[in-house]
Amino acid sequence: MSVERRKFLKLAGLTAIGVAGGLSAKALAQEAGLVDTAAATVGDTAETPSSPLRAKRWAMVIDVKKCREAGNCTECQKACHLVHNVPEFDNPKDEVKWIWREPFGNAFHDQEHEHLPEDVKHTMTPVLCNHCDNPPCVRVCPTQATWKREQDGIVMMDWHRCIGCRYCVAACPYGSRSFNWRDPRPHIKKIQADFPTRTRGVVEKCTFCEERLVRGQLPACVTACKAGAMKIGDLEDPDSEVRKLLAERFSVRRKPALGTQPEVYYVL
Repeated sequence: MSVERRKFLKLAGLTAIGVAGGLSAKALAQEAGLVDTAAATVGDTAETPSSPLRAKRWAMVIDVKKCREAGNCTECQKACHLVHNVPEFDNPKDEVKWIWREPFGNAFHDQEHEHLPEDVKHTMTPVLCNHCDNPPCVRVCPTQATWKREQDGIVMMDWHRCIGCRYCVAACPYGSRSFNWRDPRPHIKKIQADFPTRTRGVVEKCTFCEERLVRGQLPACVTACKAGAMKIGDLEDPDSEVRKLLAERFSVRRKPALGTQPEVYYVL
């Protein structure tokens, strides 16, 4: 009997016991070892509200200086990929990424100049889907597997509708979409039971953790950032933290000349 089959049978048995004993599915999955404890606790903080987090226009602000002062750590990336069942391949050609890091000069080549301080130039900057106001990826999708959500601007994905044409991959000027050239499931270190896995031939990307926002939790990357370098909030609310940061600090966006109107901002 395979390890996965044994895990499934173990979870099924625990579920029956748990129903009788009033235990939650999440607790049962943790008991069965199917849910990573670290991932399960991301965002489960005392201050996390239980009602859904809502915004008229979600936006993220990343403090590049705080990233640099924190030693360019990778906690945001680890947390995101862990909770979203992002596979790890040993071949860069097959890499799947929701959030990753780029040297500042690569991410913002239109901002670079010869007098830019060396520490800024070499800062490893977190980059992800920009959830653009004018997303070119949405316009080219023939099956509407990706769309901009009207109520809050998040650029969504429906993996069941994706036919793997990769038009969206070609259209995104930020390289924010990944295509599963191989079955990703055998390459996931520990599957999180409360988030779907994908299959070969499907495109995926960051969704601003919409599944966590609806549970009243902040995105995994925001919660995991001990330096407080990542903030998410309502761009339409003048009293939101993101609006205050953008009012107080100089900010840049990736490739603004393209007219995509990215909603991920970087303060310097």
